[in-house]
Amino acid sequence: MKRLFSTMLATLILFVFLILPKTEAANDTTEVIIFHTNDMHSRVSNVDDNGQSIGLAEISAAVKATKMKNPNTLWLDAGDTFHGMPRINISHGQNMIELLNESALDAMAPGNHDYNYGSEQLQKLAKQLNATVLSANTVKRGTNKNIFKPYKIYKLSNGIKVGVFGLTTPETAYKSNPKNTEQIEFLNPVEQSKKMIKKLRSKCDILIAVMHMGLDASSEFTSERIATEAPGIDLIVDGHSHTVLPKGLSVGDTLIVQTGWHEYRLGQVKIDVQNHKIISKSAALLNAEEIKNIAPVPDLSINKTLTNIEERNEKLFNEVIAKSDRSLSSTRLLVRRHESELGNLCADSLRWRTGADIAVTNGGGLRSDLPAGDVTRGDIMSIFPFGNTVQMVEINGKTIHEMLEHSVFAYPASFGGFLDISGMTFSFDPTQPAGSRVSEIKIYGKALDENKIYKMASNDFLFVGGDDYEMLKDLKIIGEFDTCEEVLADYLNKVGMSGIEVGRIKLLKEVEIPDELPDGEIKEAA
Repeated sequence: MKRLFSTMLATLILFVFLILPKTEAANDTTEVIIFHTNDMHSRVSNVDDNGQSIGLAEISAAVKATKMKNPNTLWLDAGDTFHGMPRINISHGQNMIELLNESALDAMAPGNHDYNYGSEQLQKLAKQLNATVLSANTVKRGTNKNIFKPYKIYKLSNGIKVGVFGLTTPETAYKSNPKNTEQIEFLNPVEQSKKMIKKLRSKCDILIAVMHMGLDASSEFTSERIATEAPGIDLIVDGHSHTVLPKGLSVGDTLIVQTGWHEYRLGQVKIDVQNHKIISKSAALLNAEEIKNIAPVPDLSINKTLTNIEERNEKLFNEVIAKSDRSLSSTRLLVRRHESELGNLCADSLRWRTGADIAVTNGGGLRSDLPAGDVTRGDIMSIFPFGNTVQMVEINGKTIHEMLEHSVFAYPASFGGFLDISGMTFSFDPTQPAGSRVSEIKIYGKALDENKIYKMASNDFLFVGGDDYEMLKDLKIIGEFDTCEEVLADYLNKVGMSGIEVGRIKLLKEVEIPDELPDGEIKEAA
């Protein structure tokens, strides 16, 4: 009888043990993996940016493979996703939705450039996206009604709950066309973070903020400020400033991560949780080779969708969208060495669109001729194939002079950074040492005042120091607009081609120009 009782007791204990939740095991440690991307700007192919982009199919395959091994895995994106490259812009972001819906993306926060098609279009895209679009500080103007979901709680294995809320930079009001956000407003992100922490902290084991905020010192609100003034966030997945944080940035108990931009890297954060408490967290950035080690074969569904998009785009690229009075050349040794009518036209379009005092465009960014007569969408996108965005900055006269010196430093060698200009004129003497060649700078016919602040328009490539324009980095951005190709098409339709004849840049002394002269060792991608 005693043996029977012991057997029954042992069976009962085993039964109770089996039905108890595994979370009761005191020493169980659960690894949560957070993959993250930011500022993709519609880079979806591994050939984008001359092969520097990893590719959406490659990234998605790695995330899916990881989710198969560890279901406690999420992929978060910090915005500037739906706008950038011609293959996506042509559909006002719709093509990006098709690709992302084949991917393993879980949630994202809208960036300022995601508003480039207007807030109504972005809301439409968000409804079609399988992943959740989050922004706790974006509301309908004059109300506190959220445009997007403010947060989402993910329930993982072992009873772990991950709360994710989103934020969008208030700079969106002027770092996209102001007309795009007339019906909405962006609430103070610090105050909204405090509200989200109060609402979610007690309900979640891990609290994450995915935000398009950035770390630029010129910004009023940064992810670092939010981490400092609103403590209680475990992880901030950030974007906007294109900052590379190889192992993240710790601010108090908050880890801030960011990958840079354009899908050059995939971010990975590992968080270990024991007894519903975080015991460790670490960040890393994965390159293309490391991603291939996780998933040797790209996501076939994404590649198939991308092929279909390219086939559809062929018809759209053939659509006539403008007229041209005459053909304009983009010959490499013309636009990278001399003032050109095509460059003048493009610079004029930037100044017209932004209302800036002056505008400049780099010859290396002009990649195709403008044909005479009918101009197709494909023609315009071939001229500007990089998806660069038009920006306006504040710049002092001294920096303008320095910029122009850099433009002609390599002459007579061809240089992708040779600038065509609008709203100003200058002379240069190539027989003088580099850095002392430029003179007679005039803006609207008046001599340049080196102490005066001017408004200047160009593309975002130059304003991050492209073509070694270091003096243009970190200037105060006071406006962000459409892409260069969109602006040029609009200008051709509404203004035309008058006044683009050369004569804005005067060569004071002739020097011998070889038939061919190799480019200088300067990066020239736009």
